[in-house]
Amino acid sequence: MKTHFIAIGGSAMHNLAIALKDKGYQVTGSDDAIFEPSKSRLEKKGILPTELGWFPEKLTSDIDAVILGMHAHADNPELAKAKELGLKIYSYPEFLYEQSKEKTRVVIGGSHGKTTITSMILHVLNFHQKDIDYMVGAQLEGFDCMVKITDDNDFMILEGDEYLSSPIDLRSKFLLYQPNIALVSGIAWDHINVFKTFDDYIDQFRKFVASITPGGVLVYNEEDEEVVKVVECAENYFRKIPYKTPAYKIENGIVNLKTDMGDIPLSVFGKHNLLNMEGARFICSQLGIMEEEFYEAIMSFKGASKRLEKVERADGGLLYKDFAHAPSKVKATVSAFAEQFSKTETFGFLELHTYSSLNPVFLEQYDHAMDGLDNAVVFYSEDALKIKRMDPISPDLIKGKFKNETLKVFTNAEDLHAYWETLDKSKGAFVMMSSGNFGGLDLTK
Repeated sequence: MKTHFIAIGGSAMHNLAIALKDKGYQVTGSDDAIFEPSKSRLEKKGILPTELGWFPEKLTSDIDAVILGMHAHADNPELAKAKELGLKIYSYPEFLYEQSKEKTRVVIGGSHGKTTITSMILHVLNFHQKDIDYMVGAQLEGFDCMVKITDDNDFMILEGDEYLSSPIDLRSKFLLYQPNIALVSGIAWDHINVFKTFDDYIDQFRKFVASITPGGVLVYNEEDEEVVKVVECAENYFRKIPYKTPAYKIENGIVNLKTDMGDIPLSVFGKHNLLNMEGARFICSQLGIMEEEFYEAIMSFKGASKRLEKVERADGGLLYKDFAHAPSKVKATVSAFAEQFSKTETFGFLELHTYSSLNPVFLEQYDHAMDGLDNAVVFYSEDALKIKRMDPISPDLIKGKFKNETLKVFTNAEDLHAYWETLDKSKGAFVMMSSGNFGGLDLTK
């Protein structure tokens, strides 16, 4: 099968391209910007475009599938050529469905926690040498590629994102998968550039639950009020399995799950991670993993990439980086960090740089998000606001929205880096929350 990727360099797209190459497909692609690690990984597989840009001549009538990434625009010249030739054009999730429609599809959805839960499930299955197909949004220990597609496996685990499918398909990604088994971890307003109201955002989850196949299974977080409302209002037939935070204790800095089989020591911390773990346990039980098998495997789970991931420092300092940027994620990470390091001075840094997080209306969602830390810092770039053509935001407005008068606010990277240099990183515990890089800050120094 011959496939062409428009915007091959994306995190998800390049992994799918590699998976198809490994499956024996002919793979070509284009992009106007490709960064690491996508660039090196594509090059290693021999499918890195020889030059950047869009080249309509790459589109020929013998191509079986064109896969369109979100990075491309609706007026992309390669997309226009594909339409002109009458080629079959798929969004990323649409193509994944086509590859898995004869399999049992397990889809993990939610505003937060879905990457971690998917990663936990894959870790457990990999530990017990259970071979399945999958797609997950973070790099995992023991996995070379974050997408695997075979002709033989009976199950496919999919991380279900509620964001748009492609520039020409404005449905939420997870609405295309039609899960046999689904999970919803939580609902908290996000992506306000697309979903203008909270109800519009919630409606995506109503549709997701409605898309569960008849007689399927939904595992859901019963501690989330919005999730419970969506589940209770669902009119289609499926089996409902609620989960909640399991009992645990912290001893000598180690989190121990309290179970019928005794205390289970973990390599991760935070109430939200334990809640995610419980959701993963119920999904694994649907896949034939016994409770004791789950606990045996989960003890060695160290976390998904950039999810409270420890950064090794030469000075031995305690520093973690976390992808948290949406309000609900920030609050969960801060709560976990404050609890885990309750006897240590804590420092929390948050970078605001997404469209949502820089919107004054949406900033209301961050109220008290940094409470519980001894030292709280928020950084955003005034230049980023200009690039996004957004109105200026004052540090006082940020403090007011966060309802935290002791909050330190920096609006340019130079001042942030200067403050960073004044701190002794060998003392205290630091958590760096961002989907960016704090203006190029080196966390290892």
